[in-house]
Formats: sequence, C-alpha cells, structure tokens
Amino acid sequence: MRLTKRGEYALRTMIRLGIAERQKEGVISVSSLAEQEHLPFKFLEAILFELRTAGYVESTRGKYGGTRLAKPMKSIKMGEIVRLIDGKLAPIGCASETEYEKCSCPDETHCGLRMLMIDVRNAIANILDRYTLENVVEVTLRKQEQCAAAPKKSARRKASARHADPSDGFLAVLLDSVA
Repeated sequence: MRLTKRGEYALRTMIRLGIAERQKEGVISVSSLAEQEHLPFKFLEAILFELRTAGYVESTRGKYGGTRLAKPMKSIKMGEIVRLIDGKLAPIGCASETEYEKCSCPDETHCGLRMLMIDVRNAIANILDRYTLENVVEVTLRKQEQCAAAPKKSARRKASARHADPSDGFLAVLLDSVA
C-alpha cells in the first residue's frame, strides 16, 4: 500500500480541520486551507467534495464561509479516510479484504508472498484503525508544544541530512508525553 498524494492531502486536511476545531477557529476557507497546507487549490476542492459527500466535512457558503468537520473527531478512524480516498490497504490485490483481485500465482492458497502481504495489510490496517482523528490532532498539538518549548534539535542537523527520525514518530511523541 502506498498512500497517494490525494490520500496524503485528505489526511493533512482532516488533521488541519481537527486542529481548527480544537483551537475554536470555526470554519476555514478552502483558499486559506490550501495556503496553510501548501496544497493545490483545485485538487483540495476535489478532495473536500469527496470528504463532504462521505459526511466527514461540511461547508458553509458565503463571504465568511468555509469548511469544518461534520463528525466528532473521536468517531473518525484514520483508516476510514485512507480507504475512502485510496481504496484498499493491501500492497497486492490478492491480499485485500475489501478489493480482492485474483493474482497470477499458480497456488494462491499456499503462496508465501500472499501470506506475507496479508500480514503487512493487517499491520497497516491495525495501526490506521487504532487511531482516531482526535488522537492524531492531540499528538500533533503536543509535538508543536514540545518543539516550541525545547531548543531546536534541527539546528544541529544539516539540511542535507534530513531523514525520518524514529523520535519524530507518532508513537514516540505519544509515549513521550506519558513518561
């Protein structure tokens, strides 16, 4: 499973709308949302249409109109959004629960690759379905607070040495606040 740009943008949009709700910002205009998240306006409009059709967001028209969440954050699982926008979570079609596709393997029942990819699918689904939008918004805001309070760690790193530091992971931030 590879998250498409459309899926990534939908998740970022939902997180931003969740932050806006938490911070009592009210509705956010599409142009403001596109600017804040560095997203192409027309692409964002299409994503918002899909999210609105599925009942995740609602829009208000007019001069002071915009978009906001239509459901409580605690009722929105991250996996739901990924499946809505990108479809199946399985890396290959024969490992999908929701969009099964027959593969070319001569013995699908005993195929080691299929069994491995089912485990990959299950791990991805379990993580995405374990966390709600509320969890992700909470951790995002917590990370922002930590970074504002601590000296810049990135100042020690060179720009060319950017990488996905395990200490920047969702679970690391979540567990760091518990400790």
